Amino acid sequence: MLYNLLTPLADEFGFLNLFRYLTFRTGGAIMTSLIISFLLGPMLIRWLKRRQKTGQPIRSNGPQSHLSSKAGTPTMGGVLILFAVTFSTLLWADVTNQYVWVVLFVALGFGGVGFLDDFLKVTRQHHRGLPGSIKLGIEVLLALGAIFWILSLLPMDLANTLATPFFKDLLLDLGWFFVPFAVFVLVGASNAVNLTDGLDGLAIVPIMIASACFGFICYLAGNVLFADYLQLHLVPGSGELAIFCGALVGSSLGFLWFNAPPAMIFMGDTGSLSVGGSLGAISVITKHELVLALIGGLFVLEAVSVIVQVASYRLTGKRVFRMAPLHHHFEQKGWKEPTIVVRFWIIAVILALAGLATLKLR
Repeated sequence: MLYNLLTPLADEFGFLNLFRYLTFRTGGAIMTSLIISFLLGPMLIRWLKRRQKTGQPIRSNGPQSHLSSKAGTPTMGGVLILFAVTFSTLLWADVTNQYVWVVLFVALGFGGVGFLDDFLKVTRQHHRGLPGSIKLGIEVLLALGAIFWILSLLPMDLANTLATPFFKDLLLDLGWFFVPFAVFVLVGASNAVNLTDGLDGLAIVPIMIASACFGFICYLAGNVLFADYLQLHLVPGSGELAIFCGALVGSSLGFLWFNAPPAMIFMGDTGSLSVGGSLGAISVITKHELVLALIGGLFVLEAVSVIVQVASYRLTGKRVFRMAPLHHHFEQKGWKEPTIVVRFWIIAVILALAGLATLKLR
């Protein structure tokens, strides 16, 4: 919004040229969302504690230590992330850019589904919220709408194609199959982040890392010179999404202040579904769907651990892990929560570096 309001005045007031620079506006989005999170966080926590009273319902079949250590902690903290990201993005981004609106649509749509799920859990005082089939169905419909919107905006030579890391000229034309593939990316990413959000601070730092990486990727993919130098597929206008990613970094950093062990608030499905879906949409726009699986590899590991556990138990009656998702397996092995969290953060950093390496190794 500031870009649209102030850049026309740059010829008269030279210092307003700053607002033409994507890096300046991204920095502004980071700081704005960070400040919003710091200022509104304590008020939101107090309000949620009054409204929720007993906090997020804890699964009785989960780790027994959680029944005492996490009881009474309010959930739906994702509202803080969503508000900070939306406000900061609209303030600093070019509001005529359609890619910005697509990603905000995904964030708010998936966040709405998560909010309803969290609301039902809290009001019913049960860990089961929205029925899984209904939840998945709404997510698929939202993802379909977003994908068709994205396809209408992408250059013709990039629509329905899958770019492969390490191979600069290889574009796989998926044809009609690209739509279900892209839907899978959005829905899969949102639920993978949701599954990871099981310990204090565990998901929010990898979210911050992935957001920073994709902010960098958006900047490069939307810049003619850098895209040509790195031999990336140029997506005109996608650079503006660096502001959304920057806002997500700032809000995540602010949320971590309250979510660090012992957590004062949980993000809930409101936050995890919206963030995961947004990252999925950004990866589809920038043609880095496969790189998302590497940068967000920790989320993939958590999701795969659940799939393997369920499949193994149904087919053989045996469990591969002591408990799924993966972080609960290590809890059952006797690892302390802070140890698991920090080690998973380290894994997230390593995978992010590997993902960024694909930008040059081609």
